[in-house]
Amino acid sequence: MAAPADPPTLVVLDRVEARLAPVPLIFSAEEQAAIAAHFAARKAANPMLWNGRVLLLGAYRFEGRRMVARYVAADYSALLWLLACERAHPFLRASFAMGALRGADGAFVMIRMAEWTANAGRIYFAAGTPDLSDIAPDGSVDLEGSVLRELAEETGIAADELTLAPGWTALHDARRLALLREMRASEEADALAARIRRFGAGERRPEFDEVLVVRGPQHLAEGMSPLIRRYLAHAWEQGWGQGTMTP
Repeated sequence: MAAPADPPTLVVLDRVEARLAPVPLIFSAEEQAAIAAHFAARKAANPMLWNGRVLLLGAYRFEGRRMVARYVAADYSALLWLLACERAHPFLRASFAMGALRGADGAFVMIRMAEWTANAGRIYFAAGTPDLSDIAPDGSVDLEGSVLRELAEETGIAADELTLAPGWTALHDARRLALLREMRASEEADALAARIRRFGAGERRPEFDEVLVVRGPQHLAEGMSPLIRRYLAHAWEQGWGQGTMTP
């Protein structure tokens, strides 16, 4: 069983430079066996789990308000194993981009993940682990494209409907590094949430089972991870969304 996560560290960034590492990731025989056993148990409990190829974070550093990251390709089963291990891996982390969706009135709009997903019951912004389709011909990893694709797939909100903040907010601990990008819609949050619910109702298997409007600390809920709570607290402290989206 994984140990309790350390409180996430928050870093405000002007830009992120992400690339595929030049050397492929190779797990030891012992690690491969542990990954296979863990995924078999998870798959038995949730047959809907998918084991395609994703990108894990192999190395990163902060240079002022710039982050340089190197990703490596691995099976999704390796990601699940990394998050479940008793000890954090010495260099690998789960990493993903999240679209911090806000209505025109400044309220955040979030989704609760459906029971069939790997993160059932968690309350998140739309997000996804980058995969091989996010690697450009020059080897760069398109994190902005990744999060916009996930937002459209999960909520029906298209990229051309949104105004994106110029930078990112990184939140990292021993196991994860999340990159959040504020995204503002022209509709107010309640209307946006209703629209996302209608989108989910039309899906054969929606990834969420509820949509929440979060206006302040009074709307924090069970299912929000320390990472999400840290991001929201910082956004509210900074007063983001009150006429500007610049951190």
